[in-house]
Amino acid sequence: MSKIKLPVRTPRIDMTPMVDLFMLLLTFFMLTATFRPDEAVQVDTPNSISESLNPETNVITVYVSKQNKVFFNIDNGKDTAQHARKRVIEGVGKQLRVYLSPEQINKFGKLASFGMPAKDLPKWIDAVNPKDKEALQTGIPIDSTNNELAMWILFARQANPLAEVAIKGDNEADYKVVKRVLDILQDYKVNKFNLTTTLEKVEVKLDK
Repeated sequence: MSKIKLPVRTPRIDMTPMVDLFMLLLTFFMLTATFRPDEAVQVDTPNSISESLNPETNVITVYVSKQNKVFFNIDNGKDTAQHARKRVIEGVGKQLRVYLSPEQINKFGKLASFGMPAKDLPKWIDAVNPKDKEALQTGIPIDSTNNELAMWILFARQANPLAEVAIKGDNEADYKVVKRVLDILQDYKVNKFNLTTTLEKVEVKLDK
């Protein structure tokens, strides 16, 4: 007696639930993501063969543009609940007698790098037109008689003692300006910092 052959069925996987889950996750990330604001200045860093990377969080960054203007930035650290940027601007504003409303302080906490005298901060924060914001970016004063960069460094270190300092200088910046920034850092006991560079391509040739 011959055996009865059962019909062969090809297994089928219903992908509809997975597609629905993917769309839900995509929608969630789009609604909760925060985009990084544009930097105040584009810096063409010098080349280097060093492959060490700067940390992505807990960083105090000092920029020196090709026009020898100084800019500053600090992130909110790994624990964003500490609101390091807000604490920094509150300290600097009080020290330099610049009044900022709570709304302006909250808005500053979400912005990126900047470079201007402290008195122009309220205008820069409230400016809507990008050209108006750019026009106010005249550089942070670093003169011996008006050294506002020192205040930013002081209150940034108080707000986040774990933050490392990175200097991002343009390849065409005047060395004297960079040296002045280094002197200010050392005045506040910052003897360890990172110099941001671009990784240089190195060709290795084998001798025949």
